[in-house]
Amino acid sequence: MRIVVGMTGASGALVGVEFLRRCSEEKFLILTKWGRCVLKEETGLTEHHLAEHVKRAFSDEDLSAPFSSGSTPFDALVIAPCSVSTMAKIACGLGDTLLTRTAQVALKERRRLIIALRETPLSTIALEQAHKLSQAGAVIMPICPAFYHRPASIEEMAGHFADRMLSLLGVGAAMAWKPDALE
Repeated sequence: MRIVVGMTGASGALVGVEFLRRCSEEKFLILTKWGRCVLKEETGLTEHHLAEHVKRAFSDEDLSAPFSSGSTPFDALVIAPCSVSTMAKIACGLGDTLLTRTAQVALKERRRLIIALRETPLSTIALEQAHKLSQAGAVIMPICPAFYHRPASIEEMAGHFADRMLSLLGVGAAMAWKPDALE
């Protein structure tokens, strides 16, 4: 599976990092300008630290990059974290950056699109945009940590959320509230 991963300037960079670390599929990274800033601020990491987890990284400013065209195959776009501003651009059909254009390609080609939204509370406008994208086929997945697995660290919480995204893509183990309840 070929997965494009976008990281925006929303808080929650650790979720994107954990997704990149845990996903064994072929991955490509689009890191926005503010995504780089938040990545450094929240994790101490730079784009260079993520290079070992991706086949290639692309500049968000490069609209000539392969994923801006529907003729370049990819199976899924995961935006983690996704800012409300980026979600708004996608919902309104704006493809003014590589990330928003890749999202437009995912929607028009009916490819998997997971938006790990990081914002609270959500305005009525943001809820309407999320609703619009959900109707268009995107999975809107607000970054909300789970506690039933009793995480001992922030990394565990982010990792659990990343695992949930992987399971939605069909490349991770199915997530269950009480795994032993299935036996």
